[in-house]
Amino acid sequence: MESGNAIGEVLSGKASPSGKLPDTIADCYESYPAAKNFGKKTYNNYAEDIFVGYRYFETFAPEKVMFPFGFGLSYTSFELSDKTVMEADDRIIVSVKVRNVGSAAGKEVIEVYYGAPQGELGKAAKSLAAYEKTRTLLPGEEQRVVVSFPCANMASFDDSGKSGAAFCYVLEAGDYPIYAGTDVRSCEQIGVHTEPELRVTERLASRADCAPKEAFDRLVAAIDEQGKIEKAYESVPLSTVSRREEIEKNLPEAPDFTGDKGIKLEDVANNRATLAGFTAQLDDVELEALCRGDYVMNSKLGTPGNAAVYGGILKSLRKKGVPPVSATDGPSGIRLHCYASLLPIGTLLASTWNQQLVRELYAAEGAEMARKGSDVLLAPGMNIHRDPLCGRNFEYFSEDPLLAGTMGAAVVRGIQSQGVSACPKHFACNNQETMRIYNDSRVSERALREIYLKGFEICVKTAHPFNIMTSYNKINGVWGHYHYGTCTQILRGEWEYDGCVMTDWWMRASKDPDFPLLRNNAYRVRGQVDVLMPGAGAGSRKAKYDPTLLESLGKPDGITRAEIFRSAMNTLRFVLRSHPFCAEHGLDNGYRPGPDWFECR
Repeated sequence: MESGNAIGEVLSGKASPSGKLPDTIADCYESYPAAKNFGKKTYNNYAEDIFVGYRYFETFAPEKVMFPFGFGLSYTSFELSDKTVMEADDRIIVSVKVRNVGSAAGKEVIEVYYGAPQGELGKAAKSLAAYEKTRTLLPGEEQRVVVSFPCANMASFDDSGKSGAAFCYVLEAGDYPIYAGTDVRSCEQIGVHTEPELRVTERLASRADCAPKEAFDRLVAAIDEQGKIEKAYESVPLSTVSRREEIEKNLPEAPDFTGDKGIKLEDVANNRATLAGFTAQLDDVELEALCRGDYVMNSKLGTPGNAAVYGGILKSLRKKGVPPVSATDGPSGIRLHCYASLLPIGTLLASTWNQQLVRELYAAEGAEMARKGSDVLLAPGMNIHRDPLCGRNFEYFSEDPLLAGTMGAAVVRGIQSQGVSACPKHFACNNQETMRIYNDSRVSERALREIYLKGFEICVKTAHPFNIMTSYNKINGVWGHYHYGTCTQILRGEWEYDGCVMTDWWMRASKDPDFPLLRNNAYRVRGQVDVLMPGAGAGSRKAKYDPTLLESLGKPDGITRAEIFRSAMNTLRFVLRSHPFCAEHGLDNGYRPGPDWFECR
């Protein structure tokens, strides 16, 4: 009903629309850069590399665009003036005066983009750097909009070593033009940032299974004899990292089993004991239970209609003060027994370009969750609109990682402001629904980091979600829910994430290629995916207990107690912040949203 009222207000002119496209609208499907490498049943080569959406069109094919990224109309008109750019403390600061020159009230979005020298790596002609929406401006009213971003946000990831700084984020020497306007096509250059020489902004390393194992050619930008950018192709850099070696040298340690010391989880919350001390008293069966859900949907331990329950699924755990936690399907509202709420889809939310509005909307949703007994909402969906034919694009935000990441962070901040938890998904590269539980997303490490992980990185670093859900698909040959490189090395290592990572439902069963004794649950925990959600096999709706975790415990190349201990700790760390636990003990969940993305790098 409220959707109808909203449409009526827009059509009648009572409300002025102020949305902007979160995607490029091209002249035909075949013009999209991923079209030739989309829809295959077993694998897709991400041959367009970093040139997704407008990054491709503005660099190589501007004539193919009908409506550019960031474009939008209103019942009024705006004039931009006094555009300035300055630098301070290694940041770009853009200021624009916006004036309503039409006859109706309305809002406008200021979008700031940067260009980059082609250098050795090749760059997109324009990339979104920052944006801000005005307040409602009456006819004749004006507002000065100021946005800023760190210079480091313009860096590119070198997965080839061409720049001389392999596996680092680098700013290559040259000019970085700064643009401001109301869409990617109409924005005007208002200044330039210059790097006198190569600058490394972040030193990293290639991670396990984050580069392709199968050869293909990827799109790169090259300069022709006339100095114009043209399409070229190069062999994608292949993986050189031994996953087995990475795991073996980084196996965790854990305290010895102490037996029951009478420590309750509330003792940890009240600083009378440590979390490690609490966990050390748990036996192998209890640790294993913390590393999985209740194996069934609509568990009797949770709210009727729940998608899953995890945490205190054993009586012995509940006696120690670990409550069961209910997860509810999303992302556009909550779905429970005989009840469902409806919220706008992700793409529509992104079309607002209004982080505050999205945050307020999901704060209301968080309050509703708390009333209905939903502790975890499986939302937001954050995968990139790589191709317009992806069957779940409606759940996701945009073709741009900055817009997707800031919108996702707004959702998380809103939900978790009410003491309940969000769960961004699907980590990562879930860009096709056809054969999603069999498909391999073969993507360069550069594109993985700059495009497909970047939104998640923004969300994790600025909004600190308590949970994250992995994807069904493979990423460079390894299923998302077993992926050591993305889940342990990048998410936990580089981004310092300390929350709980769960599988999607009915995950794909598999054996570990590097440790033959490990399969299914044991393989999953080795990748530090903490919780198995209902179903141990693809499409299996009659879920059964999977014994593989404890079966491999202590065997040569098998899972170690320390690895189970580590994932159990991750789950308990969330439980300590969960709504059931905090509500029972009158505690603050300690949620403190981090700084905006523009402040975090």
